[in-house]
Amino acid sequence: MARSPVTRTSGSKTGSSGKEPLRQIGIAVAPMDEDAVSALLESEFGQQPGIYTDAATGISTVSVYAPLAAAGVTEIRARLTAAISALRAAGHDLQPGRLSIRTVPPEDWSESWKRHFKPIEIGPSLLVKPTWSRRAPKRGQQVVLLDPGLSFGTGQHATTNFCLTQVAALRKAEPAPTLMDMGTGSGILAIAAAKLGYARVEAFDFDPDCVRITAENAALNEVGKAVRPYIADVTKLPAKTRDQFDVVCANLISDLLVAHRQRILAHVRPGGSLVLAGILATQFSGVAAAYGAAGWKVIRAKTDREWRSGLFRRP
Repeated sequence: MARSPVTRTSGSKTGSSGKEPLRQIGIAVAPMDEDAVSALLESEFGQQPGIYTDAATGISTVSVYAPLAAAGVTEIRARLTAAISALRAAGHDLQPGRLSIRTVPPEDWSESWKRHFKPIEIGPSLLVKPTWSRRAPKRGQQVVLLDPGLSFGTGQHATTNFCLTQVAALRKAEPAPTLMDMGTGSGILAIAAAKLGYARVEAFDFDPDCVRITAENAALNEVGKAVRPYIADVTKLPAKTRDQFDVVCANLISDLLVAHRQRILAHVRPGGSLVLAGILATQFSGVAAAYGAAGWKVIRAKTDREWRSGLFRRP
């Protein structure tokens, strides 16, 4: 999944150096194999793929975008070709299974997202939309502006969407709660929390690009003073601390959630809530068992395609 200890499953590196050409990496398959190929590309690139289905042929193209030099194209092609063969050996038909990698002009990238990235409502309290959308919020809805560009974590992904839903629901507590976003990615959870009136919001990531983009997105949403983004590594958090929060969101890969649960739990205030996401449905029981052994119980959980996320509390 994610390359760094705190990068979200819904977004790896945010932005690029601008030196590598932008490529579209696509795999053409029958609709029945969309999920398997989506999981493959998401694992490889750390971003949720887009899917286009040709109405005439019935063939779907599952694709992602990434800045890649020529040498990187060769490596990725070999790795994905091997992965497609492995999926076929595991029983997936994957027809036609055609892999394509093409260079995309920057203006094509921008216009493609303008066609396909739509506003998302998180219940009655939150609307996430790109800056070009004219969608007006409903009465009482706070608006989070977020353009995808090369940055994912825009609320489209199942894990991010679950976290946003919990952040919105937990804001109903009084007095206003505090929030820590572990592995902030684009900063969407922290920005949403600030917009919803959380009293204190901190967000960290291992990747300096993510921290920079979070600060920029917070400024765009006029909550730059309310969100504190910084560089940190979840594997190096203190196992004991007085710096605790009412709500902690950790949208990370399951291995990190299990191996560093004491560091994560140390930051949840007594009586607080822990939102865990970025977990494959097949791995959720193991994560729940690890946190259960520490006295934490699953209060709410949701499965969306291959992902399962949960809200945990300590009785």
